[in-house]
Amino acid sequence: MAIEHKDIAAIRQDYALGNLCESEVSNDPLVQFERWFNEAVHSEVLEPNAMVLSTVGEFSLPSSRIVLLKDLKENGFSFFTNFNSRKGTEMDANPHVAVLFFWPELQRQVRIEGLIEKLPVEDSDEYFQSRPKGSRIGAIASPQSDTIPNRTFLEERVAGLTEEFKDQEQVPRPEFWGGYLIKPLYMEFWQGRSSRLHDRIAFQKVSDSWKITRLAP
Repeated sequence: MAIEHKDIAAIRQDYALGNLCESEVSNDPLVQFERWFNEAVHSEVLEPNAMVLSTVGEFSLPSSRIVLLKDLKENGFSFFTNFNSRKGTEMDANPHVAVLFFWPELQRQVRIEGLIEKLPVEDSDEYFQSRPKGSRIGAIASPQSDTIPNRTFLEERVAGLTEEFKDQEQVPRPEFWGGYLIKPLYMEFWQGRSSRLHDRIAFQKVSDSWKITRLAP
């Protein structure tokens, strides 16, 4: 195997865009996240709502994939997906999940660990109908995470559903598709600093409050 860059170990970036102090963070990590998220949006970060979602499957093996944050609620973070997908079945078996946001343009990342639960069906219905029609049809057509014979199989399913719903804008949400809420128990805000002396401020849920600590980089 040949890597085009001859010295991969020499790839590095010094971080000097900002800092993070205990005196400046909110006592509520969800409020602090909202601040940072808004700054990422205003800085035109590419897909600031993209997050790495990690679940734990059979034999305690972790798996990760990128999903999109769709709402920040008072008690957590919501996203939508196929309940029958690998992540869906793993979350059914083990509700403990981890999430990572990385905004390289701001030299920041946010780590979240917490428990997952399904959103009310009304939330799933409302969001599903807000999606473009093609995305709604795609969600129905795709048996997410299942093995399929080829791409034609998928395209033919989409074509059949497109014909079925050609005269109606409303496409019903399938029962196997909907939303989840991640209720955080731990959150960590990381700001890159020069010479790898990064700022790390952690929030640990203790009863109904948050304990704030600084971690060594």
